[in-house]
Amino acid sequence: MRPVYRHPLVARLAHWLWALAILVLVMSGLQIFNASPQLDASDKSDPVHRVLAIGAHDSPAGPVGTLTIGSVQFVTTHLLGWTDDGNGGEAARAFPGWITLPAVQDLADGRRWHLFFAWMLIVALAGYLIGTFVRADERRALLMRRADFGKLGPMLLYYLRVRREPPPHGKYNPLQKFTYNLVLFVLLPLIILSGMALSPGIDAIAQPLLSAFGGRQFARLWHFTFMAITLAYLAVHLVLVLTSRPLANITAMITGWYRLGPHDGVGE
Repeated sequence: MRPVYRHPLVARLAHWLWALAILVLVMSGLQIFNASPQLDASDKSDPVHRVLAIGAHDSPAGPVGTLTIGSVQFVTTHLLGWTDDGNGGEAARAFPGWITLPAVQDLADGRRWHLFFAWMLIVALAGYLIGTFVRADERRALLMRRADFGKLGPMLLYYLRVRREPPPHGKYNPLQKFTYNLVLFVLLPLIILSGMALSPGIDAIAQPLLSAFGGRQFARLWHFTFMAITLAYLAVHLVLVLTSRPLANITAMITGWYRLGPHDGVGE
């Protein structure tokens, strides 16, 4: 279990900046969503094409919070719709105060937080990609190659404990490379572009960007969808980190040094 220098400084800085930026972007994004708690598959707000809505209404037993997906409605009182108002009470708001930034309903501040950390995400992404592509070894370790696609199935079988050993791989195994490529070159750019399409200032000078996403409401739907997929990826990522030598993985992302395990790749 020899130590190797696995993560250069730029990768480690980008990793923790992404973690902070995505956390704040999600919390401030939910704050923004609370101001208009529905998603429509349309170029403009249209209840006929509503995909999701979170709301509240009065009933004889008291206020009721609801989550509506398509034509199916769920009662979500105290969780969604009628929930924590950020001031110690409850009110009609889609997401509770403990998960939004700021905790109280404040659209203007939510947008400020969102914009600042969106730029942090962009700068961290750009810095990571530049730092990776100027180094041939890092570039080869990250980018999918033709031979990697044939190893995706065997690697999945290894994760599912059907196969005893992973296929030969380098710094990142083929499934890691595939998901990293998907997130870095597809999901994060789409999140950034759909978010830019929702900005009135950018829309004023780049209206075709909004049109490319199908209009404001469609851009909003895409923005939330891309973020939901990214959060699902992050959940799997955390599970794998915490169930596969967590101390070694976390230490490596802090110091750069990683102690190789019996099935860790060392080649390209």
